[in-house]
Amino acid sequence: MSESTTRLGANGRIVLPAAYRKALGLAQGDELVLTLEDDALRIMSLNAAIRRAQAIVRQYIPEGTRLSDELLADRRVEAAHE
Repeated sequence: MSESTTRLGANGRIVLPAAYRKALGLAQGDELVLTLEDDALRIMSLNAAIRRAQAIVRQYIPEGTRLSDELLADRRVEAAHE
């Protein structure tokens, strides 16, 4: 199931084959993220895109670190100096 063909329909619509939708866990109405990379269109579920972004960030931020806590601490220090 690595390759399939489909036709571009009215208003630029495409139909994803049922096997692809099932493999990705997609259902009608799910939000998708489209990325144009070189000459290819990548389609991901919103959840998959979020997991991908989290994995990228996790390469630079150690496990257990909460950036929101660090931001709040920085803001409190700045506010104390005002």
